[in-house]
Amino acid sequence: MNGFDWNAVGESLPLLLEGFRVTLLATVLGTLVAAVLGLVVAMAGRAPSRFVTIPVRAVTEFVRSTPLLVQLVGAAALFNTVEPLYIGIAVLGVHYAAYTSEVYRAGIDGVPKGQWEACRALSLSPRRTWQAVILPQAVRNVLPALGNYAISMFKETPFLAVITVQEMVFEARKYGADNFAYTEVFTLAGLIFLVASYPTSLLMRKLEKRLGH
Repeated sequence: MNGFDWNAVGESLPLLLEGFRVTLLATVLGTLVAAVLGLVVAMAGRAPSRFVTIPVRAVTEFVRSTPLLVQLVGAAALFNTVEPLYIGIAVLGVHYAAYTSEVYRAGIDGVPKGQWEACRALSLSPRRTWQAVILPQAVRNVLPALGNYAISMFKETPFLAVITVQEMVFEARKYGADNFAYTEVFTLAGLIFLVASYPTSLLMRKLEKRLGH
């Protein structure tokens, strides 16, 4: 390509790979937070007391109704003594938990009523009912959707650069500013995102078809 500096690609690759490591770490830990917290929120939303369900729904709607970027900046301002990466992971996890909770809710609602009735007929405790019967079926049904949210989170990690987390786009922007090679370095960053996310997307599609049978 005319005017494309391949030397900049070679020089920036180690920096981008180091940034990719941070990106991957934020995605994996953020996904774990979202998966666990989303399940907690989904089950809290089914609590018999309105003193539990109303605050949970209010917080969930607030998180869904505000942009991730605003949440990151606000959390960084409130917890300015905390490592930015930890803030980023927590905000990503909480933000996506608001969405995964709805996925879990749909999965729980999708469990046939006969399963609940069978548990009552066998006099299973509520804890045993959830652990042994309901949750295994619900989680199995929502795995593809959870995977898709993990991919979405991975593609939104560049927002972490706003709070100075040194992920891949942060490193790309820094290298581009220092060496006037924005085109080369951002093209490389985009290719790394593509190589990482596209196969995972295909895997999630395959898993969805397999679980659909």
